[in-house]
Amino acid sequence: MEPQLQWKLFLSLSLLAVFSAGVNAWTGEIRGRVICDVCGDSSIGPEDHILEGAEVAILCITKTGEVVNYQAFTDSKGIYKVAETMPESERWDACLARPISSYHESCSRLGEGVAGVKFTYTHPSGHYHAVRPFAYRPTSDIPSYCM
Repeated sequence: MEPQLQWKLFLSLSLLAVFSAGVNAWTGEIRGRVICDVCGDSSIGPEDHILEGAEVAILCITKTGEVVNYQAFTDSKGIYKVAETMPESERWDACLARPISSYHESCSRLGEGVAGVKFTYTHPSGHYHAVRPFAYRPTSDIPSYCM
């Protein structure tokens, strides 16, 4: 058996043993959206569009003090998601989501005041936390129809 396959099998069996030994499993999810704020007016309007492939970093601190770092990319609908299943006693306590980059050539300037969003994760298992949209602005001049 290949070493990588052996490792995956070991991890799977270890998680199964932990969760079947009476430890309550908890699953959390964080979702958000990344858009191009075409007019640069900090509001979502019909002229704005989603950004596919934008990168977002999410940093969470668990109830036990462990720091967990996630990386996500937006899908074709501009949505990113991260999810984790862990013992209830180690669930997320607080998180920080922040935009990292937009690979969209015409919309890659991060909007003002969008350094990140801090939040406490209080949702029960199986529910998600929605982060307000992150906005990038056009790299060129704002279109005349915005003025």
